[in-house]
Amino acid sequence: MLTILGFAMIATFLVLIMMKKMSPIAALVLIPALFCVFVGKGAHLGDYVIEGVTSLAPTAAMLMFAIVYFGVMIDVGLFDPIVRGILKFAKADPMRIVVGTAVLAAIVSLDGDGSTTFMITVSAMYPLYKRLKMSLVVLTGVAAMANGVMNTLPWGGPTARAATALKLDASDIFVPMIPALLVGLLFVFVLSYALGLRERKRLGVLTLDEVLEPQEAETVLVGAGGSDDGKVSMTKATGGAGSGTDAEDTDDDFQGLDPNRDTLRPRLYWFNALLTVSLLTAMIMEWLPIPVLFLLGAALALTVNFPRIPDQRARLAAHADNVLNVSGMVFAAAVFTGVLQGTGMVDSMAKWMVDVIPEGMGPHMALVTGLLSLPLTYFMSNDGFYFGVLPVLAEAGAAHGVSPLEMARASLVGQPLHMSSPLVPAVYVLVGMAKVEFGDHTRFVVKWAAATCLVILGAGILFGII
Repeated sequence: MLTILGFAMIATFLVLIMMKKMSPIAALVLIPALFCVFVGKGAHLGDYVIEGVTSLAPTAAMLMFAIVYFGVMIDVGLFDPIVRGILKFAKADPMRIVVGTAVLAAIVSLDGDGSTTFMITVSAMYPLYKRLKMSLVVLTGVAAMANGVMNTLPWGGPTARAATALKLDASDIFVPMIPALLVGLLFVFVLSYALGLRERKRLGVLTLDEVLEPQEAETVLVGAGGSDDGKVSMTKATGGAGSGTDAEDTDDDFQGLDPNRDTLRPRLYWFNALLTVSLLTAMIMEWLPIPVLFLLGAALALTVNFPRIPDQRARLAAHADNVLNVSGMVFAAAVFTGVLQGTGMVDSMAKWMVDVIPEGMGPHMALVTGLLSLPLTYFMSNDGFYFGVLPVLAEAGAAHGVSPLEMARASLVGQPLHMSSPLVPAVYVLVGMAKVEFGDHTRFVVKWAAATCLVILGAGILFGII
């Protein structure tokens, strides 16, 4: 019964948000509360919620101060050279922009933190997507998939969890997986190229100067067939008609590239760059807990760049919407995860998954684990999968001669899909900053992320890694 209710709760949540019948925050709170009553444990709802909130409070704190920190870094111009560099590479070509998004997300993902990756990637690319009227779900989808592949780094989380759960060395799991992961990353780049070609066909290509220096009432004519030499029609006048978007709003959204904005601090550029590198290094080396690092970093960045109290208040107010939306989503997700775990639904679903595996599949448990990692890491947290499900699967595999190392590597396959799970706080940073509905992001990314996972699994089998 718990198994059926668990799957029903997840399905109800996904259907309602994808059909936009409820907001993600409302769905994350009300649906698990309702199902908690159905299970007959409504009296314990408070305990489950408090336990979930307590477990996610450090994540919420990290996201709050990380948004403030990177928001300040955007304000002072730290990422402007990145945007300019990508623009010069992309030449305002939608295909190159989408590929650049994937490359940027993959590079930034080396810090091992999804939230940081999404904040930097979106802050650098969002103004360009907005200005060229490109699809923002392409931005969020490509960034999520690139980060999902890179999330398998030993300091990213899943590999360390798998190593801990099965008492293995993380390097023994990760290093042999590198060829398969590179194939997966290459697939993301190829997919980005294809999606970029689709955007180029839809929009055409603007010149770099036209993007960076919009002029009053200038209309660029459409070239034939959206080729490299083509131009996309775009009225660039305050209050003029673009493609159904207010031109003034578009200009405001593009202020990330404004070389004359009041918040720029060019004299402090190298201080801010050094502070950011030091912060990311401290994260990777685990010198302090990540929430503490971002708390200290945000306080230092505000104090040095904006010594006057009114200026600090203005910067905090400017980023308050993002902070409230993301932290609110995290605490709402705590209700969902708290009820799933507290009622025993997660354990029941995991046990059912293991029980339905046919006996004849025993020698192929690594393949089974790789396939199961897609839905299981999407519908439950990494902790639930790696510490609750993987040991059971590994034990079943060991009975048929499948080594724990193979099982651990196979368990990493689902990460590109996991990064778009409604239970991953970082995805709300991604969709929130990109101003994309979570349901729209889900509809777009699930099929492509699942395909990426299957490519990694296939490459792992082909190379004899899994």
